[in-house]
Amino acid sequence: MIYFDNAATTPTLKEALEAFLKANAEHFGNPSSTHAFGHEADRYLEDARKSILKDLGLSSTHSLLFNSGATEGNNLAIKGVAFHYAARGKRIITSAVEHPSVLKVVDELRPFGFDIVVLPVNGEGKVEPETLKNAMTKETILVSIMAVNNEVGAVNDVAALSEVAKAYPKAFLHIDATQAIGKAKIPYEKADLISFSAHKFGGLKGCGALLYRKAIVFSPVNMGGEQEFGFRGGTVNMPSCVAEAVALHSALGNFDKHQATVKAISWQIRCALEKNPEITVNSPQDAIPYVLNFSLLKKKASVVLEALSEEGIYVSSVSACSSKVEPVSYVLQAMGKSKEVSANSIRLSFGPQNTLEEAAVFLKTLTEILERTHDR
Repeated sequence: MIYFDNAATTPTLKEALEAFLKANAEHFGNPSSTHAFGHEADRYLEDARKSILKDLGLSSTHSLLFNSGATEGNNLAIKGVAFHYAARGKRIITSAVEHPSVLKVVDELRPFGFDIVVLPVNGEGKVEPETLKNAMTKETILVSIMAVNNEVGAVNDVAALSEVAKAYPKAFLHIDATQAIGKAKIPYEKADLISFSAHKFGGLKGCGALLYRKAIVFSPVNMGGEQEFGFRGGTVNMPSCVAEAVALHSALGNFDKHQATVKAISWQIRCALEKNPEITVNSPQDAIPYVLNFSLLKKKASVVLEALSEEGIYVSSVSACSSKVEPVSYVLQAMGKSKEVSANSIRLSFGPQNTLEEAAVFLKTLTEILERTHDR
């Protein structure tokens, strides 16, 4: 098996799984319980919280709220801030290439009178700081822009975007860091809110976090108990949170080593793809090496993906397939790509467990599949 779909999910790290199993077996008490066993579980939870904040360099400036992942984090960051701070203003700014857990959430706010501005991106899939500057007004309360794009790997200039947002004291900057953690050097201290999922860097599925500047208050989205500072009701999944802290510590601690491995793989494949006249590479040159997006100019991506899968090579078509409608990437369209290019894209996403030998096998197999596949 060759697994080149790490942007969808990563293999669980052995040490993260071991931490989860130990916490689940030996410290399974409810962290909210008032007895000694509950206090013990709560101590493990708080140690995980402190570990993540420390590793990201945010211990003094931010608080951390554990949740089920970036989708929930994005919902709370946007809805929670919007409703709590609505009296300050109702302008919310995002970009055309955000994850659906951002774009669909801001759309839900329109009926409540919020002014939603969706910024265009340049040909590399990035938000230009000047574009954001032109959209800002004194009514802006939230800017939500991803750090790294999940389809093409484009990296936004978070520091520059932060400087624009800072000029407006009512505005908070939220970044979706789902594809950035452990893969790009992002100045997280510049953001007011940061969301991510553990399973994107070796943690377990169903666990994530929302980090927020200590002065920020939310209108809760999940109502219930007073867990997670009253902002997120529900029993906290402590064992997964412990595993998340372990996985993040490993991802950040091995950043340079993992970058070197993945860069070599990505470069080998990119160079070969760029030489093929029937392929166009969509990821910008300065994208994170973990994501490589390309489109087929003469073949159907869905057919090639299926053929690759039959050979035990697993990649992504970027969008969820439908039996009736061919998927078209709204991200690529926002970057100015044609409908044909946007409808025939393939995303490769790598991890530190991948090898150059796997890259060579992929290229050989792809060439063979393209040779025997009919033009669309």
